[in-house]
Amino acid sequence: MHRKASMTGSMKNPLDSLLPHIREMEGYVPGEQLNTRKYIKLNTNENPYPPSPDVLVAIQKQLQRGIEQYPDPLATSFRLMAASQLGVRPESILCGNGSDDILTIVTRAFLGTSESLGIPYPSYTLYETLATLEQANIVFVPFTNEWTVDLRKINDSKRLKLFYLPNPNSPTGTVLRKEELIDLAERLPCPLLVDEAYADFTSESAIDLIEAYPNIMVSRTLSKSYSLAGLRFGYLVATPPLIEQLLKVKDSYNCNALSIAAATAAIADQKWFAQNRQKILTQREKFSDELSQLGFEVLPSSANFVWCSHPAHESQTLYKRLRENHILVRYMRYPHWGEGLRITIGTEEQLEALLVILRRLCRQK
Repeated sequence: MHRKASMTGSMKNPLDSLLPHIREMEGYVPGEQLNTRKYIKLNTNENPYPPSPDVLVAIQKQLQRGIEQYPDPLATSFRLMAASQLGVRPESILCGNGSDDILTIVTRAFLGTSESLGIPYPSYTLYETLATLEQANIVFVPFTNEWTVDLRKINDSKRLKLFYLPNPNSPTGTVLRKEELIDLAERLPCPLLVDEAYADFTSESAIDLIEAYPNIMVSRTLSKSYSLAGLRFGYLVATPPLIEQLLKVKDSYNCNALSIAAATAAIADQKWFAQNRQKILTQREKFSDELSQLGFEVLPSSANFVWCSHPAHESQTLYKRLRENHILVRYMRYPHWGEGLRITIGTEEQLEALLVILRRLCRQK
């Protein structure tokens, strides 16, 4: 019979052994996930449409082959397929368990204690968490009024060891054009990771800049445009020598066999991808117009979501009222910048259900 251990005597409370910066930091808080069909879920920028039917076929084939052995550590089938689609070499691609895994690998590789990560503000808050885990410093670079990045906004850009640029940006959906990316890469004294989680919903991409500007890396995900959020698959595109070094940092088998099979099938089916993408682009423009007619201030979006606020209604109150009506959107507040609602572009039916509630709420004083 085992006796319950006590925290007296020589036994030490394990919490006391945690690294101080872990105890003190705030963890990243992802969007709310409810395992129920009762809610319309427009808060975490998932794709409302199912993945290519080829994905399910690929998963089934992999299950028939078996999952008792370790997966390919390099995800070679995906690297070959993605390379042919993107016009790069397979050796230029590093695969990960979602693009968050890619960000973790890059952060661990480039940032040491007390070194500095530059990020625009406001942007993806996970960047701050990853830097804090490495006990690195965070240098915020406020976006300009034109939603560009001006390094003159910080005191000493020369101390930067790494710079993250989400493009399109979250939560705003705004995008830097290619000439602006080139200018930033030329001015930075460090690697520039362009986080293109939402790039499939715009025409801008930095992938074709990598050979000419080897300090540029591009991260991508299949969670948004390819409807694979539940399987977790992302990748990095960079020069082969850099990929070779980053392979040392990743977990041995960071992508499982099912996700590799699914991702390879998904990126191969460009016809299905294009159809779903066009549905989202069409709905994005229509939904933005509808919000504007209700008095919302809506930023022009290049992503699969919109950022908006209403001058006569508090964003947090609207968020709560929508939740009471079984509709989830993301309320976000950034100190010294502002607050608002980030709303995922869902299906036409989902967005109309949301608009019905908003029309009623916006009529109320």
